[in-house]
Amino acid sequence: MTTMDRRQMLSLMGAGASLALPMPAFAQGALEKPKVTLGVGGKSLLYYLPLTVAERKGFFKDFGLDMEINDFAGGARSLQSLVGGSVDMVTGAYEHTLRMQAKGQDIRSTIELLRFPTIVVAVRKAIADKVKSAADFKGLKIGVTAPGSSTYITVVHAMSKVGLKATDASFIGVGGGASAVAAMKRGEIDVISHLDPVIAKLETDGDVVTLIDTRTEAGTRALFGASNPAACLYLRQDFIEKNPNTTQAAVNGLYKALRWIDKASPAEVADAVPEQYHLGDKALYIKAVQASKDAYSKTGVMAQDGMKSVFDMLKALDKEMESVSADIIGKSFEPRFAQKAASIVT
Repeated sequence: MTTMDRRQMLSLMGAGASLALPMPAFAQGALEKPKVTLGVGGKSLLYYLPLTVAERKGFFKDFGLDMEINDFAGGARSLQSLVGGSVDMVTGAYEHTLRMQAKGQDIRSTIELLRFPTIVVAVRKAIADKVKSAADFKGLKIGVTAPGSSTYITVVHAMSKVGLKATDASFIGVGGGASAVAAMKRGEIDVISHLDPVIAKLETDGDVVTLIDTRTEAGTRALFGASNPAACLYLRQDFIEKNPNTTQAAVNGLYKALRWIDKASPAEVADAVPEQYHLGDKALYIKAVQASKDAYSKTGVMAQDGMKSVFDMLKALDKEMESVSADIIGKSFEPRFAQKAASIVT
């Protein structure tokens, strides 16, 4: 064999070896920051199901990203962690991006996870004969995940529509999961504004009567007058600019989770999450997933009327937002990452 023959043979062998290697999930530039920290407020809630699925199914790793998740007591605290610099990104309520834009802090959403808030406002059954709507909330103790969170904003919005102010009731942070269920069962709160599986557990046990339900499009439009984008991934704009490939990888992982949720059965979803998320009743969790399944985003891109709906709600509730221009809506969401994910994720 000549020297040239040997070189050709070695070249062919090398090509064959490279073909045998596993291919990456997609081709992109190197991640600027392959290990990132994400904040979330109440990860066990169905509100954040796409995050849990992406983590448990290894979807972030599929795109080269090592995601460390810090779970806080509520969405307001995870936002504070982003502003304070202790996390790189947050899965939280879209409204937080608008509030931050209004304060001159350039924080932007990059993918919609929930089209509807999926928040339910319910009253303790023992007083349901006296409390039939938000108009009856004056003087009551209302449980929310955390003051300032989306569960708080939703119930305050419902109260404002009937002429009540936030100061007309007492708000108590009950966290997510079992602590929220316990607060209602012990009679520590009169009304709860919360999410599944907490609400599903309380409904099934006969502890509450539901008054407002945004798990469906009809319920969302009844309260807000339009769609109302809820859970999303948001980051500081300076992080996005410095780490576009890392940002894209995070969005890709969440988009892949949305696609998986859309195709999976509620039972498969229940099997994919930690057992403690079931709150001791897997059948109930499956029922809760079924009730909320349509709320998860199909495209990852927010609807314009939905973003305007959230802005109008905040403008009506928050004095700091009264003079803020609607121009901030355009800066609050960057669709390019979700749009690119749609072309990458199969």
